Amino acid sequence: MIGIYILGWGFNMHSASDGQNDFYEQLYLCAPIGIAKLSTDGHFLQVNPALCRMLGFEAGELLGRHVQNRADTNAFMPVSLMDLNESAPHNLLEFDFLHRKGHSVRLSAELTLISGQQEGTDSYYIAYIRETGGIETVQSHENNHLYELIANYAHEMIYISSRDGICLFCSPSTAKILGYRPEELIGRNNYELFHPDDLKIIQDKTKDSESLLQYRFRHKNGQYMWLETSFQFVTSNQGEKNYVLAIGREITERKHQEDILAEAMRVAAVGSWEWRVQENLVTVSDQVYRIYNRSRRARDGRPFELADFVEENDREPLKAKVQKALEGNDLNYEYQYVRKDGSVQYLHLRGVVSFDESSKPIRMNGTVQDVTDRKHAEFKLQETIERYTSLKKYNHDAIFSLDLSGHIMNGNVMAENLTGYKISELSGTIFSEFIGENQLKLVLGDCLQDNSSHNQIEWIKHKSGHVAEILSNIVPIIINNIKVGFYVIAKDITEQKKLLIAKEAAESTNKAKSEFLAMMSHEIRTPMNGVIGMTDLLMETTVLDNQQLEYLDIIRKSGDALLKIIDDILDFAKVESGKTILQAEAFDLRNCVRETVSLLSAKAEEKRLKISWQVSSDVPAQLIGDSDRLKQVLINLIGNSIKFTYTGGIAVSVVKLDQDSESVKLKFVVKDTGIGIPLDQADQLFEPFYQLGNFMTRKFQGTGLGLAISRKLVELLGGEIWLEESNESGAAFAFTVRLTAVHTEPLDSTGDLQSGMEEHQTRKLNILVAEDNETNQFVLRKMLEKHGHRIQVANNGKEVLHAVAYDSFDLIFMDVQMPVMNGLEAAQMIKETIHEDKRPVIVAVTANALKGDRELYLQAGMDDYLSKPIKSQMIADIIQKYFST
Repeated sequence: MIGIYILGWGFNMHSASDGQNDFYEQLYLCAPIGIAKLSTDGHFLQVNPALCRMLGFEAGELLGRHVQNRADTNAFMPVSLMDLNESAPHNLLEFDFLHRKGHSVRLSAELTLISGQQEGTDSYYIAYIRETGGIETVQSHENNHLYELIANYAHEMIYISSRDGICLFCSPSTAKILGYRPEELIGRNNYELFHPDDLKIIQDKTKDSESLLQYRFRHKNGQYMWLETSFQFVTSNQGEKNYVLAIGREITERKHQEDILAEAMRVAAVGSWEWRVQENLVTVSDQVYRIYNRSRRARDGRPFELADFVEENDREPLKAKVQKALEGNDLNYEYQYVRKDGSVQYLHLRGVVSFDESSKPIRMNGTVQDVTDRKHAEFKLQETIERYTSLKKYNHDAIFSLDLSGHIMNGNVMAENLTGYKISELSGTIFSEFIGENQLKLVLGDCLQDNSSHNQIEWIKHKSGHVAEILSNIVPIIINNIKVGFYVIAKDITEQKKLLIAKEAAESTNKAKSEFLAMMSHEIRTPMNGVIGMTDLLMETTVLDNQQLEYLDIIRKSGDALLKIIDDILDFAKVESGKTILQAEAFDLRNCVRETVSLLSAKAEEKRLKISWQVSSDVPAQLIGDSDRLKQVLINLIGNSIKFTYTGGIAVSVVKLDQDSESVKLKFVVKDTGIGIPLDQADQLFEPFYQLGNFMTRKFQGTGLGLAISRKLVELLGGEIWLEESNESGAAFAFTVRLTAVHTEPLDSTGDLQSGMEEHQTRKLNILVAEDNETNQFVLRKMLEKHGHRIQVANNGKEVLHAVAYDSFDLIFMDVQMPVMNGLEAAQMIKETIHEDKRPVIVAVTANALKGDRELYLQAGMDDYLSKPIKSQMIADIIQKYFST
């Protein structure tokens, strides 16, 4: 009756205290049996969680349903709670209820009538409900006790489920094996606990009458464990196979060991096999099929035979080996096997025979192993030995094999040449005879401590008495991790040493020459900046008469001529030293020619010469190469033509000679109507410092380097340059270059020079001039102030950093060489400390003009580069480039 009183609280009886209420409520909610409140006409009014689990419904879905909730109502005698004797406090009732999954659940209910104690309250039933099952084979009454004992004390897990996976019963051992109490699994579809990869196999296998399965099941802790379970259908009295009986055990550790063994055999490429001799039946493991790259269903399902291990031509040798094994020997056979794809694998077949009491062979157990990698390693080892022998024999260096005491064991032909002795004479000789006793002790001591050393031996004495200088390597001879000796590898560098000394002297001379050129460039350009800059300022800002203008023009032209000489000398020095590096960038050839001609137009106009250019229509619009070097060649040639031409003009033409998929070969011709060049002097034109005869040398200035530089640059561009023969007046220089093609539509371009300047306006800028030379400070400041800009001056890099910390500048002209802190360091500090949006444009100003200077300055944080001497137009171009509107 305790259960009835407990149920009474669960249905709003308030006679108990609050503490008791909490206790009764927990018992009602956690009770392992179904508890329900039923109306007197048989409808559910309230249900506990256990009943919901039993019937597969949520609580809200059961409320209002009748206990006769079954589709086939003729299968049992209808039950009407109204027919019960209300005077009897308890009644037992058995009935079937249709589970949510669709199967019938047999229920047993103990009913207690609760009469309405107050006027206006309804009577109701308290139902204490159990599932009675329906598996007749399990529920024969005479065996119930025995079955209960087996289920409760069996170490294996006993499990009964419907065919769709609903658990109907599980033994207490489930808690130990799976971590779930039986009541946590009963009524639950446990398919969700199977590993997804195993679920399909389980569903397929349980369609058979009996099955033995291995699968993974999720433990309550979330980890999957391996189970081995035998499945069998349980047949009801009506002959229906509605239930599945399973008995299982945990095999996680066993499975783990099996997996380790299988993985080890897979890694070792070993498969196992057995041949039952009397039955002539061969069984093989899965690994054998993997080794042979075959399926078990190959050969139309024919069983594997012993002859299948080898190919046709190896079957007779294998048969002989097997026969020997049947007579008491072990089977040990290596052979080749050609796969279907033509690849060759090497296999090793082993076997051991078991005999019965009468010495008749019963079975042969063995393995087959893929030893392809080992065989390939053996082949490579043999190849290495052969290569080493050849390498040692024909090596250009002398090789001596020494034991740990320093005696010569062997040597090669070069060792004979280096010492003057034959190998037979060297063998057994102490090596100290050739390098000295003290040196040998030092070498032996070091080599016993270290694995290798370099240039420990610097000379070897020849049989004739002279000493050969060598470079040496000493490396150990190690066999089975034991050092047994060492090799001395010696290269005779007697002649190379002489060449090295000469090379170092030449490099030192070149370095001194480069340093001298850099110094001279800086020292000459710095004062020239003042001369040319002040000349420009005087001509632009001062009212001068014609004679004064003529004097200043002479000064300006003399300065330009001096700069041209400096530039030619520097260019020639760079080309001669091999420091000229070509840049591969895409450029428009027509723009390149147009810009070059435009650059020299002013000089042509001074002499009233016409200058024109033409590019053939089949020349590609875009090319890849060093446009700056190409311009330099054109400037030299066009400049010479302007110099030696008085009437007429200069014509530049470009035609395509040939083209392949990657490059284009172009021919350039610069033709003038000048004084011409005698053909007998044509061969000497491109020699450095050469000028034409006296009738020219007195009249024309120059270094005689222009054409020499042009030839070097053209050769770097993959072409050649020459003077063309012509019956017409004047001279025609031609050269070819090979450039990389960019596949675009060619354009036909011709044109006469038309000069014109586009007007650009710039705002007034706040500019910082960083320069330690007072003259150059004055020149730059005046050039900039002339255009209305606000100027500040800094004498070194530290003053620059102080200025930018307290003021905002649009532009900084930064001299590279300054005391205290140079311009490169100052530019780097500005780049690192000032945000890009507020950072001023920094232009390097330097007297250096050697290759690589510009790249160095840009890498340090400069935005652009000007080489001294600086002219007003150069400054105007920089300001227009960065600040034009």
